[in-house]
Amino acid sequence: MRNHAALRPEAEALVFGSERLTYRDLDRRSNQVAQFLRDQGLRHEELVGIFMERSVDMIVSMVGILKAGGAYVPLDPKYPS
Repeated sequence: MRNHAALRPEAEALVFGSERLTYRDLDRRSNQVAQFLRDQGLRHEELVGIFMERSVDMIVSMVGILKAGGAYVPLDPKYPS
């Protein structure tokens, strides 16, 4: 993604319903997530649960976790407790 984002930062990277993010937006938002996780002490390959409906924010979170060196575990909010 990083090379394509640098070459075409205004190209659409993510489309979900009526929401659209460019590579620049996805990179910026996922960097914010990654920095937050690093600031919280995320260790290399540590698991981070994602408990949210499918959305642009879910994808941003997944990319941010990977950028921070973690691994994500998707948790389905519709799954019975």
